[in-house]
Amino acid sequence: MAYRVHILETDEAFVVESDESVLDAAVRAAVKLPHECTFGGCGTCRIKLESGAVRYDEFPMALTPEEAADGYALACQARPESDLCISVASSRQQFPEPRQLPATVHRIEAYTDDIIHLTLALPDDALDYVPGQYMNVLLPDGETRSFSMASAPASGLLDFHVRRIPGGRYTDHWLGQAQAGATLNIEAPLGVFSYHEEDWRPLIMMATGTGIAPIKAILESLLDKEDCPPVSLYWGMRTEADLYLQDEIASWAGRLYEFTYVPVLSRASASWEGRRGHVQDAVLQDHADLSEHAFYLCGAPAMILDAKHQLAARGASLDHLYADSFTFQHALAPVA
Repeated sequence: MAYRVHILETDEAFVVESDESVLDAAVRAAVKLPHECTFGGCGTCRIKLESGAVRYDEFPMALTPEEAADGYALACQARPESDLCISVASSRQQFPEPRQLPATVHRIEAYTDDIIHLTLALPDDALDYVPGQYMNVLLPDGETRSFSMASAPASGLLDFHVRRIPGGRYTDHWLGQAQAGATLNIEAPLGVFSYHEEDWRPLIMMATGTGIAPIKAILESLLDKEDCPPVSLYWGMRTEADLYLQDEIASWAGRLYEFTYVPVLSRASASWEGRRGHVQDAVLQDHADLSEHAFYLCGAPAMILDAKHQLAARGASLDHLYADSFTFQHALAPVA
């Protein structure tokens, strides 16, 4: 049996068979729906069911029961049980079309023992992208490695924070030997993680590890803006030595409205006087009422899933929750 799917924001419609996913049907009909991993691990294809119902062969990893109860679904795994009217939050944002282009290593330096600051130079003008998006490095064998832009668009240089994986063919071997002037091919911009100005809510941003990169790009785009909402940033790392952006983040005070920065360490030394544990727990400790905030979660999938559960239990609006799961989305993102 076939069902009709109507996208509220764009007024597009397509037909989906009962035994295929909403995403597969959209691709077949040449209708654009955001997606990355295609197996329910990243959550990029999250849609809101305005009407209708779906089922899953297996409940997807990147969707919480709270989100499903609130009407959300993952298009890559959802199979229709009726006609659907869906809403796609990212449809409100205009994203530039991705393109393939050559790039040159401008600078490589170590932030920490296992995090590299990589700067790429583009051949012509600056790349047009929305802060929060990422690029694919195209490897000769057809595989890709994906990294978020770590700064707002400004020039022909692109910044990235790369965690070195011991023994990793790209992050360890290639980057470990690369020098300024080395060339590579990239595809960018990709992804739909981005700032939603239309929400006009105080921002709570939670990052773990190099998940700070797209958050940094978004916050840099808000510096000195008169319409910047209040911003609270929680950054989870293991030890004091891992907090490689302390000075830069401190410089944002006074340039972001009512800016609060809370580093949270999971393996802090005895001398650490700051917060300990996990970023999501620190947020809950600091905010009794979360119903009026917008949330941006970026980094480890375990943090994101736990944060979603806890935020929902505390009354947070899932309509104003945006996530970028690094392990799945950025390790497995296909070339578009």
